[in-house]
Amino acid sequence: MSPLGLAPEERDHFLEHGWVKIPKAFTKERSDNLTKNVWTRLGMDPNDKSTWTQLRINMPWHTTFDAADFAPRAWAAICELSGGEGRVNPDSKLWKDSLIVNLGTAENEGKPIPPKDLSVWHVDGDFFVHYLDSPEQGLLVTPLFTDIAPNGGGTYICPEAIPKVAKHLYEHPEGVSPRMSTRGDPDFAKEKDLRWFNDLARSCDHFIEATGEVGDVYLMHPLMLHTPSSNALRSVRIITNPPVSLNEPFCFDREDGNYSLVEQVTLKALGKENLKGWKPTGPREGVVPERVRIQQRMKREEEERLAALKQTAEVTQQVKAAA
Repeated sequence: MSPLGLAPEERDHFLEHGWVKIPKAFTKERSDNLTKNVWTRLGMDPNDKSTWTQLRINMPWHTTFDAADFAPRAWAAICELSGGEGRVNPDSKLWKDSLIVNLGTAENEGKPIPPKDLSVWHVDGDFFVHYLDSPEQGLLVTPLFTDIAPNGGGTYICPEAIPKVAKHLYEHPEGVSPRMSTRGDPDFAKEKDLRWFNDLARSCDHFIEATGEVGDVYLMHPLMLHTPSSNALRSVRIITNPPVSLNEPFCFDREDGNYSLVEQVTLKALGKENLKGWKPTGPREGVVPERVRIQQRMKREEEERLAALKQTAEVTQQVKAAA
């Protein structure tokens, strides 16, 4: 194992559960620098919860940064789980400040909602048609930019559902929509509700809340079912989900048996040693989610608020210089 690689117990944990937490993968100083303008961007007051008018905000991005420099051990682990850096699309190294903020709501403060009753369960990848081997989503990555205590807005994950999602994709090589609709479904080309995922969560019994400290990074199998929680503490929770894509689709029939750890989890979920003969039968297609249009508008609004903040700072500096 290299100094930055996964420890044997971390590899074993990922193979058994489909996720692993990398503690202290980046510093609080770096996190604070990334989030210093978050309240200006949101247009909210951190000290006045009456201005916290949204439960969750998926913010647009303004800047990118190098994951290998920002969180070197997390990046090394991402590469190891994916079968080596050579299999990872180089663009995956560029993380963005597309922060995801969970503020909770006044009506649910002090009243945590049980995982089975949450209604935003999903598998990531709203921008492409899904196949079992889809390279667009190689891992689910969640860096923590705030401390997250139990009931403090952490993401709930459901490792128990990985085999069920994998089975659905295995049985539909023609491809399914981001919401898991099959090609024969009239809603295949439309965004629709999350019923498939929410029903799946209700059929499961074991859930994990992704708690931790600033700088921790969760690395999860791409088919991990997950949802934001209700944040009953109403403490500010900030994460992001930098996508990891692969240069080539996952391969479940390698002659040399050199399967990545992610591929091994998929095969284990299906109860198979390999998938000889399985291949996608439909075209690989992109999807433009409604989220993109919403974030384009949000970005314009954020840029206006940041420009006003900069102008105020410049005026204040001029006044001080003239005093």
